[in-house]
Amino acid sequence: MKRFVIVGLGNFGSSVAEALYSRGHDVVAVDVDEQAVDDIAPHCSRAAVGDGREVEMLDEVGADGADAAVVSTGDDLTASILATMALKDLGVDTVYVKVISDNHARIMRQLGAAETVFPERESGFNLASRISEKGVLNYVRMGRNLSVQELVVPEMWQDHTLRELQMRSEFGVSVVGIHDTRTDEMITPPDPDEPLERTDTLILAGPDEALSGLAEIASETAEESP
Repeated sequence: MKRFVIVGLGNFGSSVAEALYSRGHDVVAVDVDEQAVDDIAPHCSRAAVGDGREVEMLDEVGADGADAAVVSTGDDLTASILATMALKDLGVDTVYVKVISDNHARIMRQLGAAETVFPERESGFNLASRISEKGVLNYVRMGRNLSVQELVVPEMWQDHTLRELQMRSEFGVSVVGIHDTRTDEMITPPDPDEPLERTDTLILAGPDEALSGLAEIASETAEESP
């Protein structure tokens, strides 16, 4: 289980918080809006009313021990800068920042943001899926409890074929494609008898719970790799 701090609880920040919490992570949510905090409280580990730009406030809610943070302060450029700086001061190395323009993104990267996110290009659910599991490259929700996920091939699956792995019967998901990252070729449908390689990624479709379980396997493999 990882700890995440979410600063700013608009639609984007709230969706990230809820998605991370649903995956079993420790989620601390912060906003100056009491109603926003009340709304997210059932969907996170701790919800606090306060100014996420203040080091003291973030320290009080436990941000200093966070694995990563997401800053989603709307259109307020100053707030996103100050919140990012406060998190960095507390030792949070990985900070994702929602941005509203290319200039905003450039400034945040110069301040050390791990990644800048344009909400019109990526949903909060997708971001939560990517940052909570290292092996997940992309995650798109297609409907209720049905998603498509791009996953790195775990080491234990390398040199095995899809026929050997029996993804549908063993894990409850379907492999709808394979992305060869060396050539950028998308192979659909995939050859069930072609051994998987380290440079492949799998395009999987299935229930969120099943995909989350596979993401954990890939994440553990990624953490063990040098």
